[in-house]
Amino acid sequence: QLQLVESGGGSVQTGGSLRLSCAASGNTGRRYCMGWFRQAPGKGREGVASIYTGGGSTYYADSVKGRFTISQDNAKNTLYLQMNNLNPEDTAMYYCAAKAPIGRCSVEPGAFLNFGYWGQGTQVTVSS
Repeated sequence: QLQLVESGGGSVQTGGSLRLSCAASGNTGRRYCMGWFRQAPGKGREGVASIYTGGGSTYYADSVKGRFTISQDNAKNTLYLQMNNLNPEDTAMYYCAAKAPIGRCSVEPGAFLNFGYWGQGTQVTVSS
């Protein structure tokens, strides 16, 4: 089992930055595909970024490329999402998730269905 706890959300103005953290505990000795997802009110769950903990390869949704950076600190068992140049369309609940590294490690549409471990979420609100 793997437990995930997100933190770092908050309210910022357009153009601002936030760094989300996801602390993992439990069975952290394995390799995982880790991802960040978000869900705005009335919308479906959208993949944001992913990283393979065993090699660091990353994947980003087109909507966040060049603005968001996913990274990991294996010594701290922590996943990060640095979010820069935020805009109101980024407002959502952000979730950290993990799955076994089977198949492609990405957060393409529908990929969330393959992630079995989820955190409780952290709210990000961007005002104009």
